[in-house]
Amino acid sequence: MNIKPIGDRILVKVAKKEERTASGIIIAGGTESEKQNIGEIVALGKGQNLIEIKIGEKIIYNKFSGTEVKDNGENYLILNFEDVLAVIE
Repeated sequence: MNIKPIGDRILVKVAKKEERTASGIIIAGGTESEKQNIGEIVALGKGQNLIEIKIGEKIIYNKFSGTEVKDNGENYLILNFEDVLAVIE
């Protein structure tokens, strides 16, 4: 699938949240309140506001925003520009 966001929307690959115990045991995913809110920008719409961010940047976004999309086993979100809180440098 080739997903192209439109307007001031952003396609973000959601970072995988993986928790391990000290002995290396992986703990299964938590509740919605523990939802990961870090991702990498993989596509941008052509909106005017998007000049502040670039493809490949890691961002922190509003925890309960966006539309979830799954493609080839990967989780993505389509976000509005206003839902981006910060760029991780």
